[in-house]
Order: sequence, then structure tokens, then C-alpha cells
Amino acid sequence: MNREQRLAELKRRRDEALAGGGSERVAKIHAKGRLTARERLELLYDAGSFVEVGAFVTHRCADFGMAEKRITGDGVVAGWGQVEGRLVYAFAQDFTVFGGTMSEANAKKICAIMDLALDNGAPVVGLNDSGGARIQEGVLSLGAYADVFLRNTLASGVVPQISAIMGPCAGGAVYSPAITDFTIMVEGTSHMFVTGPEVIKAVTSEDVTMEDLGGAMTHNSKSGVAHFAARDDADAVRHVKRLLSFMPSNWAEDPPRRPCTDPVDRRETRLTTIVPESADKPYDMKDIVRMVVDDADFFEVHEHFAANIIVGFARLNGRPVGVVGNQPKVLAGVLDIDSSVKGARFVRFCDAFQIPLVTFEDVPGFLPGTRQEWGGIIRHGAKLLYAYCEATVPKLTVVVRKAYGGAYDVMSSKHIRGDYNVAWPSAEMAVMGADGAVNILYRDELAKAKDATSARRKLVAEYNDKFASPWVAAELGYLDDVIEPADTRPKLIAALEMLRSKRQEQPRKKHGNLPL
Repeated sequence: MNREQRLAELKRRRDEALAGGGSERVAKIHAKGRLTARERLELLYDAGSFVEVGAFVTHRCADFGMAEKRITGDGVVAGWGQVEGRLVYAFAQDFTVFGGTMSEANAKKICAIMDLALDNGAPVVGLNDSGGARIQEGVLSLGAYADVFLRNTLASGVVPQISAIMGPCAGGAVYSPAITDFTIMVEGTSHMFVTGPEVIKAVTSEDVTMEDLGGAMTHNSKSGVAHFAARDDADAVRHVKRLLSFMPSNWAEDPPRRPCTDPVDRRETRLTTIVPESADKPYDMKDIVRMVVDDADFFEVHEHFAANIIVGFARLNGRPVGVVGNQPKVLAGVLDIDSSVKGARFVRFCDAFQIPLVTFEDVPGFLPGTRQEWGGIIRHGAKLLYAYCEATVPKLTVVVRKAYGGAYDVMSSKHIRGDYNVAWPSAEMAVMGADGAVNILYRDELAKAKDATSARRKLVAEYNDKFASPWVAAELGYLDDVIEPADTRPKLIAALEMLRSKRQEQPRKKHGNLPL
């Protein structure tokens, strides 16, 4: 074979790899409103920056007629490139090739990319679109999954990992996204489940559709498995890129800071009246967050799940921060099982990647009831407590209104190493609300009173004056300051700047035992 022939052979093989499963299968993908693996990667990466590895890999299976079905690339496109000028590794499963099923060969491509990401300290993005394990390969395919799971686990907390589910993701395939930091699903075209509808019907007689069982909104609103619901493939990629913009490349780097055009000393007078005079009336904590952060830009995470707590990313003076806030609009902002787990997971991610935490607190306590107690609210609530206690990043807390009971301790209080804890004059900090406290403390007195209603009203007012205010906590040093609401933004920015060089060591150990 001469030089020209060798170059022609290279071109032929390259064209085969680029063609994937062929034009007919690509057309079917497009007809369903989906993009191919290569089109998705083209949207992710800066123009011309993607470098593919393993383009010529093929499977080695000879059973079930597979020896005659060898497609260049074998169902995964993998490589690296620049996303907004930063190095990012990625793999995209190609549904046009054997339904994107996992084989020994394409798992090695994925593992090679993840190994490079770990060695070089850069994020990994997985664009998942797969029919599951390649049945023809038997246990080789199962072993391939385990190889990927191991690397997901080893990479956890070292480099950011993002999964976008852009088609089916079933059986063992679901556990790789579950280990990663954030999962994005596409409405109408993506599904995740351990066991499909047909098997469920055969085993349990339950009749459920794929969408209801494992669709994007099911996992965004009911299970909490997914963090975002995207409109289409392009929107999913936009979510990936926006997430990456808040994250450092690895645990040892600081998050990327951007120029800030929103005045650092901006006072927001609307905050003065945003909290209702009545403690029982709701308001939207997201409004407070948007008024405080740069350019009102709040990128919410887990928007549709456990809405009684809000979490997400924002910037203060160009510096990325993780925001956690109780949401008075939903269940009065109480902590329950789902909100505790949601908050804990987000806090731990931010702590792992040097992203400061800003907590906006208005919490009346933990949700009572047998469903919560039997469901393990003690254990699950302890996850959020553990996460805040464990976190060593700068932790700033603003008590907006209620901070009652054990929930006061949990929400990044001074006692669990909060760095800068302030309150608005509207803050109420006590073991419980005045009504409940008076019922317990003055039970006998109220029983003997001639006018119990009038006596109770007076006692409630006295309790509020003494305990349902920030002054006792401030006098004890549990608050660093009581501030005007309008000054919240400049106060937080100044505190962040002061904490810029914070270093806090944990006791030496292998790892803690999170109350799972």
C-alpha cells in the first residue's frame, strides 16, 4: 500500500466513524426532534476545539452474528475541547450505533476520558443516550458499567461531573448519572428507570407509561433524581454550559470569577418592605435572592423538587456562590425529608468545589407528622446538619424572619461554624413560635384566667417582645450584626472579600459517616 492508498484508507475509516449508524438512522433521530451525538458535542464545545479519541475503536464480540456487525466508533464519541475557553472532557453515546448500548470497547473509551480528566483536573460531561447493556456481550457489558461507576466514584469531589440524559437510560446505566453531581433530562425524549414498564406490569401488575415512570418531569418533581428539565437537546447543552460557568475545573481551584457591572455598594430599598408584617403571611424568597445577587441572575437547581427549600448558583461581585434559602411560599418553608436531602446534597457539592455558601433563613422548624417520622426525618434532617457542619467554605447566613427550634441550628448557624451571621430586624429567633410557647409555658395560668383570650394575647405579645426578635441572639454573640435589609448586598460582598483566604482543616480521618 503506497502513501496515497494509506491516506485514502484513513479517509475511508474516518468517514465511517463520522457516519455513525448511517444516514437512515440519523434521519430517524432527527425526526423525533433529537440531535446526534456529534451534533450535541458540536453545541457543547467552542468552535473547532473538539479533539476526538478512540474514533476507530470497534467491539470484539463474535457471538450472535456480531462479527459481521462492526461499526467504527462502536457507539460512543469521546474526547476533549474548550468550553468558553476552559478544558472539558466529554463523551456522547451514539444511539444510531447499536442503540448506544454499552460494550466493553466503548466503556474503555469512556474510562480513558475520565482517567484523563482526573489526571488533568478538568470536568467530565456525559451525554447519555443508550439502550443499556449490550446483551450480546453478556457479563463483559456488565463489567464495563462497573468500570465506569468506579471512575465516577473516584472522580466525585475531585472534578465536576455533569450528566445529560438525552434519550433512554435504563437498568444499570442509571447509576453512573446518579453518582455524578448534576443530572439534566430532556422533556418528552429522555427516560430513566431501573426497571421498565413491561417488567413492572409483569411483576407487580402496575400499569404505567414510560413518561410517568421515568420521564423528565417525573424525576425533576417526584424522585429528585434529575436537577433540571430541558426543552430539547440544545437547551440541555445550554444547561451544561451554564452549570460549568459557576464551577472550578477541580477541587483545588477557585471558581471562575467574572467582571461585575452591578454596583458592589448597591442598596436595595425594596427589601425593606418585602417581608409581611404578619408572621403567617408568605412571600417569595427568590425575590430576595434576585434583589441581592449580581444582575438578579439566580440559576436555580432542583427547581421542581422539594420547593420548600431553594438552592442554586449566583454571583456576588462576580464571585460564584451557592445559595440556599427556605421558601415561605411552600409549606411555610419548613424542613422535611426531601428538602433536607436536597439541601444537603447541594451544600456538599459547593463545599467540595470551593464555592461559598450564602443562606437566607426563614424556617419555622421541621415538618411534623407520622409520615415524616416513620420516613426518617431524624436521619434525613441530620444530613443537612452534617453537610453544613462539615463545610469549610465561607458560610454566610441572613436570618430574614423565622429561625425556630432545631432548624435554627441546622441552617448554617454560628454554632456550626457559620462565618458571618446577620439578621434583619424582622427576625424571630426562638425555640418555637409564640403561640406554641405560651400554650406550654403558661398552661396553668391560662386555665385559671377569667379572660383566657385576653391573657393569652398579652402573654404572646410579651413572648414576642422578649424572644421573637434578633436582639437576644445578638447580645449572646450568635449574630455578628443586625442589619438594614437594604444593606444586605454590600454587607455580604464585604464579608465574602474578608473570607477570601479562609482555610479550615478537618480532624484527621479516612472519612466521616454521613447519616445515609
